[in-house]
Amino acid sequence: MILIFITSVHFLFLAFLGMLSLVLLLIIAVLSYGFAQYTESVRVFRWSEIINKKILEVIVYDKDELPPNDTFSAFSHDSSFRDLLLKILTNSERKFSGVAKNKIRDLFQEYNLEKEALKKLEQKKKYLIAGGIQELTAMHADKAASKISLFLTFPFTPVYQEAQYAMVYFKGFDGLDFLDTTTTKISEWQQLRLLLSISDIPVDHYDNMKKWLESTNGSVIIFTLRLLRKFQILSFYPIILKLLDHPSIEVRKQVVQTLLSLENSSTIKSLVEAYPEQEVEVQLEMLKAMKISKDQCCVDFLKEQLWENPLSGIKINAAEALFLLGHKEYLLQMIKDESLSEELIQILKYALQEKPC
Repeated sequence: MILIFITSVHFLFLAFLGMLSLVLLLIIAVLSYGFAQYTESVRVFRWSEIINKKILEVIVYDKDELPPNDTFSAFSHDSSFRDLLLKILTNSERKFSGVAKNKIRDLFQEYNLEKEALKKLEQKKKYLIAGGIQELTAMHADKAASKISLFLTFPFTPVYQEAQYAMVYFKGFDGLDFLDTTTTKISEWQQLRLLLSISDIPVDHYDNMKKWLESTNGSVIIFTLRLLRKFQILSFYPIILKLLDHPSIEVRKQVVQTLLSLENSSTIKSLVEAYPEQEVEVQLEMLKAMKISKDQCCVDFLKEQLWENPLSGIKINAAEALFLLGHKEYLLQMIKDESLSEELIQILKYALQEKPC
């Protein structure tokens, strides 16, 4: 019995020592990791100061007036330092323009950082590939365009988006060739980036846009419509008008906005004619267009929508449009009708608070 007791105590003692050892190992591991993280953060902080000082010097001084920076030169061959330098240069490039931006790009070329960015295109980690494309684009490394173009069909959104943007950044309108074949949705944010990067549309590329307006990818059509609005290409008006029959509601809403932007004397009449066949979302877009148009030809139509359409949203937009088209007195007269429902009275009062555009 005593032997069993001694054995049990010995076993418990060994188990306790094992647990204590494990806890101590975990504590040491956590402390080691924390110390390593602290050391790394201190190193990055010091390197960032060195790099920022160098960038400031490059921007402020002419090349032949640059003061010696031995500390920067000493670290300039370290791979980790160069990765941080590339990251900071890319971020800095976004903050400056003109001569300062060009000097930052010169620093990129001087230290041959393009090879660091190109290495990232060969990595397996997707975020590194996207970062490499972004860096090459920001530094205007247009010689890398052919390699970046290989990622236009990459199955990871941030990567192919950066590749799309790079093509347009390097080539202008010609860089939009990917619209011929892309099957992925072009996000609102991406469309904005691409639109801001296009400064002109060559006339000999109009056929490209006609083709894009026939795309099975709705976002390609929407982006093309926005291009047409931005550059006010009136010759596309008849083609755009036909898209009011497109199966996508979002496309048709953009068609309405584009028709209004390229407006001619028959625009509102065309919208009124197409109105009955549209879903409510598109009808509301058409009523908003009528508010802005100032075209009096739709007044009777708006009155019809105000009194006969059962939907409150339609009634509100019709009343607002009448007000903005200068028919305030008509609305004031109608609000006196005691036979009106409480809902319609509230709609009229709301519309009368509307400020003219």
